[in-house]
Amino acid sequence: MAQIQPFRIAVSDEDLVDLAARLKRTRWPEAECVDDWSQGIPLAYTQELARYWADEYDWRAREAALNRFDQFTTEIDGLPIHFIHQRCGRDNAFPLVITHGWPGSVVEFHKVIEPLNDAGFDVVCPSLPGYGFSGKPTATGWGVERIAEAWDELMVRLGYKHYGAQGGDWGAAVTTAIGRNGRHCVAIHTNMPFGRPPKDLREPTSEEAAALERLGYYRQWDSGYSKQQATRPQTLGYGLVDSPAGQLAWIVEKFWSWMDCDGHPENILTKDELLDNVMLYWVNGAAASSARLYWESFGSFGGGAPVVLPTGVAAFPKEILRAPRHWCEANYNITRWTDMPRGGHFAAFEQPALFVEEVSGFFAGFR
Repeated sequence: MAQIQPFRIAVSDEDLVDLAARLKRTRWPEAECVDDWSQGIPLAYTQELARYWADEYDWRAREAALNRFDQFTTEIDGLPIHFIHQRCGRDNAFPLVITHGWPGSVVEFHKVIEPLNDAGFDVVCPSLPGYGFSGKPTATGWGVERIAEAWDELMVRLGYKHYGAQGGDWGAAVTTAIGRNGRHCVAIHTNMPFGRPPKDLREPTSEEAAALERLGYYRQWDSGYSKQQATRPQTLGYGLVDSPAGQLAWIVEKFWSWMDCDGHPENILTKDELLDNVMLYWVNGAAASSARLYWESFGSFGGGAPVVLPTGVAAFPKEILRAPRHWCEANYNITRWTDMPRGGHFAAFEQPALFVEEVSGFFAGFR
C-alpha cells in the first residue's frame, strides 16, 4: 500500500521576505473610471489589502492555526496529494470527503471541520491537483473524472469502506463524478448542483426568470476568468505567479462577486481569512497549475450521466448560478433540497453554522 506521510505547512522565511519585497515594489495601474467594482476590484481597496498583507498580516500565526488540523500527503497515480484528515474519535464516525474549488482551497473549511467532528464525522479535505500543497500535474489528463477516482482511492486508503462526499464549485463537479461512479460512496451533497433550463421553456416562472437573468449576467460580466483559464492558463500564470498583488486581485474580486456580502467581501470574511486563501496560491505558485483544471474539464462542466445515489442540495441565495430544483432533477436523485436563508458560493467559509447543520442533517441518514 502507498505510504501516507504526515505533513505540516512550513513556509520558509525567505519566501515571506520575498513576498513583502514584491508587495512593496508593486507597479500599480491607474484607478478605475467608475465608483464601483464594475471594472474590477478597485485600486484603493487592492492597495489597502496589499499594505495589510505586507505590514500587518501575521502568516506565522495563521500557519499555526491551519496546522491545528492533522495533515498528510500520499501519492495517487504518480501525483502527491495533500489532505486534511481530522478524525472525530468515535467508533461510529461517518467519513466525509469535502472538496473545494477555484479560487478556493482547504482554507474554506477551517470553520466547519471541528463542528463536523463534534457531529460525529471524520472529515477529509483534499487539495485539488495543482492547488495548495498538492502536486502539480506535469502531463495532461487530470480532469474531474480522474480526480473523482483518486478521491475514492484516497478514502479506501484511509480505511473507509463507505463514505459521503460534499463539494461546491469544482468540488461540486468532482462530487458529482464520485456520485456517478458509485464505488464506495453512499451519498453526495452539494451546494452547487448542475441544472439547465428546458429546451422548450417559453413562459418561465418567476424562479426560472431569476435563474435565467443570473445566468445572463454571469455570461456577460462574470465569466471572463473562466474563458482565460480554460484556453490559456499558461499565459495567465506568468503574471500571477510573479505578482502577489495580481494574484490577490484575481482571487479577491471573485470573493466579492460570489459571496453574499452586501457589496464588500469584509462584510463576511476578515482580511486575514481572505489572505489565508490567497497565500495557498501564492506560496505554491499555483496560478497556472490551478487554472489548468479549467483547460482539462470546463467544457464538460455539468455533463454526464445522472447521479443515482441519494443527493442532498443546499441552495444558497447568492450562488453564482442558482438553478431551480426541477432543472437539476434530471442530473441527480435529489432526496433533500434546502433553500438556505443566506450565503453564497463559498458556503462553508461564509456561513459555517448553516453549512454544518445542513450537511450533518443530510448525512445523518447514512451512518
